[in-house]
Amino acid sequence: MKKVFSILILLVCPIIYGQSIFSNDIIGSNPHLDNPYITGQIVDPNITVTGIGRGSGLSNPANTNNRYNARGWDSVTLDSNDYFEFTLVPNSGYSINFSSFIYTGQISGSGPVNFAFRSSLDNYSADIGVPLANGATIDLSSINYQGITSSITFRIYSWSANSNAGTFSINDFTFNGTVTPVCLTSTTWDGSSWDNGNPNINVAATINGNYSTVAQTSFSACSLTINAGTLIIGNNDYVEVQNDLVVNDAMIVRPQGAFIQVDDSATVTVSGTITVEKETAPANQWYEYTYWSSPVSGATISNGLADAQTGRIFSYNAQNYLDATAENNNDDTTTPGQDDVDDDNNDWQSVSAATVMTPGMGYASTHNRTIFESSPGSPKQFIYTFNGAFNNGVISVPIYRNDSETNDKNWNFIGNPYPSSIDADAFFTYNPDVDGIIYLWSQNTPPSSTANGNQVLNFSDSDYAMINETGESAGGDGVTPSRFIPSGQGFFVTYDDAATPISTSGDISEGSITFNNAMRVRGTSNNSQFFKTSNSKIKTASNFENKLWIDLTSNNGVFNQVLIGYVEGATNKFDGPRFDAAKTTSLERYASLYSTIKGSDKKLVIQGKNPYDLTLNEKIGLGFSTTIHIPTQFKLSIEKLQGEFLSNNTIYLKDKLLNKHHDLSSSDYSFTSEIGEFNNRFEITFKANASYNNSVAQKAGVKIFELDNGNINFSSINDLSIKSVQVFDFLSSPLYNLKGSFDSKAFNLSKLKKAVYIAKIEFSNGTIVTKKFIIK
Repeated sequence: MKKVFSILILLVCPIIYGQSIFSNDIIGSNPHLDNPYITGQIVDPNITVTGIGRGSGLSNPANTNNRYNARGWDSVTLDSNDYFEFTLVPNSGYSINFSSFIYTGQISGSGPVNFAFRSSLDNYSADIGVPLANGATIDLSSINYQGITSSITFRIYSWSANSNAGTFSINDFTFNGTVTPVCLTSTTWDGSSWDNGNPNINVAATINGNYSTVAQTSFSACSLTINAGTLIIGNNDYVEVQNDLVVNDAMIVRPQGAFIQVDDSATVTVSGTITVEKETAPANQWYEYTYWSSPVSGATISNGLADAQTGRIFSYNAQNYLDATAENNNDDTTTPGQDDVDDDNNDWQSVSAATVMTPGMGYASTHNRTIFESSPGSPKQFIYTFNGAFNNGVISVPIYRNDSETNDKNWNFIGNPYPSSIDADAFFTYNPDVDGIIYLWSQNTPPSSTANGNQVLNFSDSDYAMINETGESAGGDGVTPSRFIPSGQGFFVTYDDAATPISTSGDISEGSITFNNAMRVRGTSNNSQFFKTSNSKIKTASNFENKLWIDLTSNNGVFNQVLIGYVEGATNKFDGPRFDAAKTTSLERYASLYSTIKGSDKKLVIQGKNPYDLTLNEKIGLGFSTTIHIPTQFKLSIEKLQGEFLSNNTIYLKDKLLNKHHDLSSSDYSFTSEIGEFNNRFEITFKANASYNNSVAQKAGVKIFELDNGNINFSSINDLSIKSVQVFDFLSSPLYNLKGSFDSKAFNLSKLKKAVYIAKIEFSNGTIVTKKFIIK
């Protein structure tokens, strides 16, 4: 067995953060003819700007497109009239907090070569940063450029031109930062009422008595101070604060409550206590793992995960992950390839009780066995508490990949660091270096001796729920995730092989994950799904996107889900993980459903498709495989659907193996199957009389005969030819691998003794069937 713990498959450089508040790509003919130039600029709605202009000492150059150009720069020294300038004015009730100014530029051969960037705050006397001819990033994060409530102008001066005709241009520019409300007034809660009306995003709030959002209501405030009493944020409630939080008494956030701070630079000051409660997912056994991330700073394992089982608490070292070999059925025999399991058992790291939980990092643990087994009921859930100051603002987490093997996934275990949910789409936007899939542990399948891993019994990696840009697919417990990652939730991502690292040491490349307040979500239900959801069918209208979730279930506990989403940006080919999420590569157990792409061997959990191709003629390929030996009743059903086309048209399921066409919109489809892999068995269509290709529908089957002298005959029972035969003993150890293209052929298998064996037969149409035979 490969040495990896079985809970899953189982530079530093300056970075200036902030969102754009004023930018212009300057695309057009002769922009310099306007002074100032405002066409195409993008501006925060809570500020007013003048565009980009030039000083009176400059003049228009010859025709130039797609840049703001000027000539007449002084040849000797800085001239106070030779500049480009930008003026920004916050609207009443708002302030500007700058983080950076970024531009690209260019000069002609005789253009100026010296530059200065200055502001109106000191009457343009002090230089800011180091501007260059071809552009620069100017740091504006100092205190001087925070909380700006009146007009501010920035200028780029230039001089030392070789001639009056020499030009300097700005090709594009962006001011980054935030625009935040100013606290215009205040209101105080005395334990029964607010003395100056309810707070809002422009009103500072003070708590001088107990306040519960359950008894009162959720609220927003410009700033929040808790002087006396306890503020309780109940399940599905929130408190949102634009700026600073001060807690002198107590604050409690219930498991599905949310506390949000908007400004990345806002502070959290605690002289009292802050408690965040989180609840585990329902568990049937003590050894089922929960993936955690701390929503507060300074929490230790002994405090945050106080009721976890000693010796069953782990962090993840992505630098150590290497998957260059694959097992078959956990049999200790490896071949070159990948199975999403570390080769040398050093990726998962046991952590001690004194370990401080790093914000943004993931941790895995089981519940204390004694507590679990002595607690009544099943399944069981348990409350964990995290105490400390809320994490807030920009949080950077290192991610790694081991480039000594380039065909494996670069797994990294991270987590939501905030006491509120984060938006998955915003996470993807700010983190383009991840492959585009979020993996959420959703264990349901019992541990098995044939699942690859370190232990005699290992969990199935098919139990991961997934989120990508196309949509979401349920994992083992049947819960389809929303697009919000709850507070306290740990999850896996993979580091893109094509991403440019920020540092490299040998084969190890380092990147970075960014969390910030722009990802955080205020709402009344988006922090609740970490541990509960509804599985009812839902039809929701959408003018463009259409999504279909299909479940595979059985009478003995199988669950798989696939999502087919018609979304902008996707094609009908394999688009990579951001749109098409493939099944994990370790050995598939029991039974599984997956979507397929014509001409590709990919097996997809989530498939993005071109929305313009969704017509009544559309066909969606579905594959199915099973290793279940006992008689099993399988069922395919529509779990939910979204979009105008899918809501208004009947969805049919074609079983090409049995030549059946079933109205899946009206009822579920039940079927049985022999052991095997059937990559072309099912198809989703939207026409009741869709054409049918009988040659593809032929039922694959084989007869196996024992002849004399150790010869075994394999015969196809239809017109399909046999491409290959693999023979295994009943412990799944490979014995023979027989190649060829034939309808019936005898092979000498004299090494086989009297016993039961398994033959895995691949047919000419791609169908794979597994069948037992006996040597007597």
